[in-house]
Amino acid sequence: MSKLIHVLGIDPSLRNFGFAEATIDIDTFDIQVRSVFLSQPVAIEKAQKKVVRKNSDDLRRARHLHSDLKGALAEKSLAIVEIPVGSQSSRAMASYGICIGILASVGIPMIEVTPTEVKLMSVGTKTASKVEMIEWAMHHHPDAPWKMRKSKGELVPTNDNEHMADAVAAIYAGAVTEQFNAAVSMMRAMSAA
Repeated sequence: MSKLIHVLGIDPSLRNFGFAEATIDIDTFDIQVRSVFLSQPVAIEKAQKKVVRKNSDDLRRARHLHSDLKGALAEKSLAIVEIPVGSQSSRAMASYGICIGILASVGIPMIEVTPTEVKLMSVGTKTASKVEMIEWAMHHHPDAPWKMRKSKGELVPTNDNEHMADAVAAIYAGAVTEQFNAAVSMMRAMSAA
């Protein structure tokens, strides 16, 4: 009998946390994406920007993302996360720090993958574009609830799918790591006992 691991793929950023809920069969390593969704803290309105301090808005966004992360982790055995890398501006570095802090609250085993590992595992090149990542994820999991819009009478994917596609690809990248193999070995040993 096959054993399924319930996992959460995560692609974090201060404006968009992409999530992918999936199961991985530890016998066949088949990955089934059950859901994809995006956590987007509402931006403050332009008129309020003069009144609300930036650090207060950052705290509000962090609380929102943390709350959504805690909800998404329910009933998952493992999180696979595309860990953000450093940035080139002080503002981007602040966002990076907030995301790392939120990820530190993950209370289940977590496998860390890099953006390069995610791109190589999915599209096959470390310079994969947003569009290529979205196309790859939608091709492999067409039944997932991707965000679509009408353009010239046709449904086309929105750019918001980028973070959800990266979360899906993170699961694939994490499933080939030594950490994942060790987790599977422990699960097999526990189910045999």
